[in-house]
Amino acid sequence: MTRTTETSPGLKISDFEDKSLLIVDDDDPFRLRLARAMEKKGFQVRDAKTVENAIKIVKSTPPKFALVDLRLEDGNGLDVVEQINSYNKDSRIVMLTGYGNLPTAVAAVKAGAIDYLSKPVDADDVEYALLAPKNAKAKPPENPMSADRVKWEHIHRVFELCNRNVSETARRLKMHRRTLQRILSKRSPR
Repeated sequence: MTRTTETSPGLKISDFEDKSLLIVDDDDPFRLRLARAMEKKGFQVRDAKTVENAIKIVKSTPPKFALVDLRLEDGNGLDVVEQINSYNKDSRIVMLTGYGNLPTAVAAVKAGAIDYLSKPVDADDVEYALLAPKNAKAKPPENPMSADRVKWEHIHRVFELCNRNVSETARRLKMHRRTLQRILSKRSPR
């Protein structure tokens, strides 16, 4: 028995006539692995790596379901969400990102997403989010990130946003430059 049937009473992919799913993510191995897994679950999957390609797919065949990464090579995933909603108001879109934070989650929901997931996710998490009843509360994560991992992810996110400039990152995080360098040199905590 899958987690979906255990936790979301009633909604299955077989309940939907349109089973089209668009996966938009610039991480090739993740996108392709997830596409295969979602096909096994009964979805008809198309995938895109960029905002431009995703919008072309949306214009030709608007999907019923979509999983869209927030940060893409050529822009913002929120643009894809808005396009999907303009072509198909009944679409069920889940926003995905490696950097979960409240303002982004709010922006995703305002753009038309029904849920927001932080990476890493697996096919069961995605299926649950896409098929969850409209008023269902989000389930707690099976393996949430530790506080150390969340801190590490945040530091690396700011570092990337500062174009990998250690001095600028340290200034914005209000920490000593050498402390930041030590953190950046270590592997991510579990």
